[in-house]
Amino acid sequence: MLWSKRPEEQARASLRQEIHRLLLALLPAGKSIVIVNRDHLVLRPGVAWVDVDEVMRATPGKPAGLALLDGELLEDLDGVDPAFDIWLAAERQRLRDKARLLAEAMLRGQSEPEMAILAAQQLLNIDRTHEGAWRALMRAHLQLGERGMALQAYERCRAALADLLDAEPSQETQRLMAEIRASGISRPAVPPSAPPPAPPQVLPPAARLESRSAARAEPRGDSPGRGGTRIGMLPLQLAGTTDGEAALAAGLSEEITAGLSRDRWLVVVSSSALARFAAQTRDETALRKAFDLHYLIDGSAQILRDRLRLSLRLLDLRGGNQVVWSRRFDRTAADLLAAQDEIAAEAAAQITSDLLQIEALRAAARPAGDLGAHDTMLRAVAMMDRLERPLFQQAGGLLRHAIALDPEYGAPHAWLAVWNALLISQDWAEDAAASTAEAGHLAERAVALDPLDSKALSIAGLIRADLHRRPAEAVALYDRALTLNPNLALTWGLSGAAQAYRGDLDEARLRLDRAHRLAPLHPQGFLIEPARCAVALLRGEMDAAVVSGRSATELNPAYAAARKPYLAALGHLGLHAEAGDVRARLLAAEPGFTVQRFLAATPYELPAHRAKLADGLRAAGVPEG
Repeated sequence: MLWSKRPEEQARASLRQEIHRLLLALLPAGKSIVIVNRDHLVLRPGVAWVDVDEVMRATPGKPAGLALLDGELLEDLDGVDPAFDIWLAAERQRLRDKARLLAEAMLRGQSEPEMAILAAQQLLNIDRTHEGAWRALMRAHLQLGERGMALQAYERCRAALADLLDAEPSQETQRLMAEIRASGISRPAVPPSAPPPAPPQVLPPAARLESRSAARAEPRGDSPGRGGTRIGMLPLQLAGTTDGEAALAAGLSEEITAGLSRDRWLVVVSSSALARFAAQTRDETALRKAFDLHYLIDGSAQILRDRLRLSLRLLDLRGGNQVVWSRRFDRTAADLLAAQDEIAAEAAAQITSDLLQIEALRAAARPAGDLGAHDTMLRAVAMMDRLERPLFQQAGGLLRHAIALDPEYGAPHAWLAVWNALLISQDWAEDAAASTAEAGHLAERAVALDPLDSKALSIAGLIRADLHRRPAEAVALYDRALTLNPNLALTWGLSGAAQAYRGDLDEARLRLDRAHRLAPLHPQGFLIEPARCAVALLRGEMDAAVVSGRSATELNPAYAAARKPYLAALGHLGLHAEAGDVRARLLAAEPGFTVQRFLAATPYELPAHRAKLADGLRAAGVPEG
């Protein structure tokens, strides 16, 4: 199925090669997971745990496996082969049918309205057009006296059917809606002064005008291939009702929106524009249609005694309103303005960094021929970050292709500069001098094409500091980037590394800590974590340096540069057994690594710092030269 277009013998040869790679990948598990013979390839029973098996074994009495059904089965493997696509479609349908039948059985077994709401929502996560689940949700809210929520559920049902099936609710659902309207059990959730919710296809005049002005103010980009990911934020829902909390929620929404708007590849719809529409309905499908949104941020804010709590989630409106990111932020409420600034900065930093990965996965699932320059670049960055040599080489080709698709788009030039820097760092460059020159040219070209792109400025700083060994010039570029966008975690981290190269360890630590607070799980965090290890070592905090070194190598075990300060710290502490393992891994990745080679390439400027790092490497058993 994976090679159906090839001759039989060639397909079998490809299969044998992939089985060999699979067995090598599974070696670290230390046990035989796969049984292979001439005719069969099977997972050894009782050794491997498979999520799909858990879903298929779930029952109404033991439904835990249902929670594993998150998104489509093998959602990144579409388009591998026509025969495989046919099999995959059938397997997805089989899995959905099983989950739907189980969720329906669980819903039928609920008599308490609170449990019925949970069961109905679970069924709707599987099948958003399931009218039986929508009716159960409406009835349960009505039983609880929540007439407004029941009315809202009907509007969401109608929007889902219109969007996914181009259909109206059935007569049974409409009769239930008429009964709820006539019941008058409680005050509707929408204030009486507000107009009734409009159908998803019809945008209220005020919101329509706001949307048009937003579209004029926030163009999609100069080229249709340059991304233009559209994101908006709904006004935060309030757990409290005081004037102070209301002002705080509105301020947070605006601050987060403003933070996101500083990222050049995002098109951000203002929070105030969405607020007018959200006053009438918070339905995600209607908002997507009205404002052409790709992603929507929703959340709540509340003050609990002396603490401020903000809960946020990011919905993928093109992926069935799936929650693709969520975080909770807690702060003391002593200084609400300071807390608001901190939370907004962290939220914007984490959303933009994680969204880059989410969009890269979406691009990877599409045929390469359908991608524009921006999506081709995203696909390449995701492949590049894995630091697997064959994929890494493909990533370089994709970045060059992105530049060819749109030569005036600066971002692919910047990322190809990073690719060259990593090529040198991993000791994969055939001609390090030529790669250094190309990286410098690409970084300068990226800044020239878009002088206001903070990421391009940051990458130019990386090239100046790490390859050209001119950290003072790099710091100036980083500071300019942070003026444009103070929420870039990667820029704070890279600028911290540059300060360490110059010898200012206090400023380096401040900047590195700032990067970690903003986005502790940044996808390119492996580039800056080695600097945290080196700063601790140079300050004489060897135990902390070892902890940082372990963390750096865990973030991306393939990144060879992360092992160098880690190994030096182990040498200073005399941890010879651990040092031997780290040294072996480093020399396997970079066979020619010596103390002299390290001193020739390191950007650390102060002689005392260079000597301390070199002494640690010698003590860890690294050859002198």
